[in-house]
Amino acid sequence: MEKGFELTIVTPDRNFFHGQVEMLIVRTTEGDMGVLRDHESFVAPLSVGKLKLRNGEKVSVASCSGGFINIDDNKVIIVTDSAEWAHEIDASRANEAKERAEGRLSQDGKELDVQRAKAALLRSINRVNVYGNHLNHDRI
Repeated sequence: MEKGFELTIVTPDRNFFHGQVEMLIVRTTEGDMGVLRDHESFVAPLSVGKLKLRNGEKVSVASCSGGFINIDDNKVIIVTDSAEWAHEIDASRANEAKERAEGRLSQDGKELDVQRAKAALLRSINRVNVYGNHLNHDRI
């Protein structure tokens, strides 16, 4: 009997991941959710957050900028605008993006798109956090 399920993660730029995993943790718009083999069929929007994939003792962590998850018959598909493995994240670039977003939000002005600035801040904070945690995990 198999322990895992098939996971595919796609972005507009690449097929980010395809393979068997035993466990997946994602952040939906309703909160964090774990996926194991034989999960019921499910479709949900994803929030900005991290993806955590586990196979035995090996864990891989990636940032995710939102999207959708579809679970059906031990096949999980995630479609997202962007995903990065923790080891791919440029920490200095992520910190600069965070500082720019914070700077935009601290300015008073009608020309500021507050929702866009908040979204950029959330994505950059997520990337910084995922990068900061990656040294503690083995990649699968």
